[in-house]
Amino acid sequence: MSAAIRTEGLTKRFGRVEAVTDVALEVREGDRYGFLGPNGSGKTTTVRMLLGLVLPTRGRTQLLGADVPGDLARVLPAVGALVEGPAAYGHLSGRANLALLDDAAPGPGSRRERRARVEEVLEVVGLAQVGRRPVRGYSLGMRQRLGLAAALVRRPRLLVLDEPTNGLDPQGIRRVHDLLLELSAGGTTLFVSSHLLAEVEQLCTRVGVMDRGCLVVQDDVAALRAPTGRVLLAVGDPAAARAVLGRRVTGGDGARLVVEGAPVAGVVRELVEAGVAVDEAVAERRTLEDVVLARTTAVGEER
Repeated sequence: MSAAIRTEGLTKRFGRVEAVTDVALEVREGDRYGFLGPNGSGKTTTVRMLLGLVLPTRGRTQLLGADVPGDLARVLPAVGALVEGPAAYGHLSGRANLALLDDAAPGPGSRRERRARVEEVLEVVGLAQVGRRPVRGYSLGMRQRLGLAAALVRRPRLLVLDEPTNGLDPQGIRRVHDLLLELSAGGTTLFVSSHLLAEVEQLCTRVGVMDRGCLVVQDDVAALRAPTGRVLLAVGDPAAARAVLGRRVTGGDGARLVVEGAPVAGVVRELVEAGVAVDEAVAERRTLEDVVLARTTAVGEER
């Protein structure tokens, strides 16, 4: 599978501070890639380098097979981006801002078709009814949706989003998630930088995790959330269950027990044969939060 984003040795220094060190990203076409890390981990600097907004100190970046920044103009029409909040002319309407964007770098199709696309994306992000209102009167969430509309107006093959649900209410967040999943189903590659672990876990199929400027994790979400080998049980008689399972019970609280060294089916069979009622039995899986916390350093701690 070809890469939508690839970096090799990507590094950025600001004076004596090395903000990003030897980052090697591999985002495959069709991925829903979540880019995670605590504040100050180098995520935004990396995203800005991907888009040619900041030049690296050393290293190589490619978007859709084009070198950045040298050959970026060739593929830029196929890349949509929302980075560090949306920019817009406050005295103009949302519709006028999108039209100006299209005029500055026209997408494919006739002018009439491109104007129809502006109306389409306003509807998609939920701004059709306020498209004539000056942007200075927009709430933070409305501005965020307008920025997303600007990223979508050219039907991009690659969508790079930095905190796309910032400022949105729960309904707005759900709407954006549904939209991103729909775009992914249509073939758009998603690269979403976020600090919201639950959002990325629900939305993304692959993640990269930054810590202190380094890429410390890069893998499929399914692999990172593989079973731990422990079984989580809820039983009617915990004392009887402990008697049956013995030292394999390594933890628990009340009617809930943690069992190691046996598959779910085997544990359930033993308990049922011994007359112990089993209310629930599941294989424990790591959460994305577990993975990130294990591989990143809290602010103020040494690496």
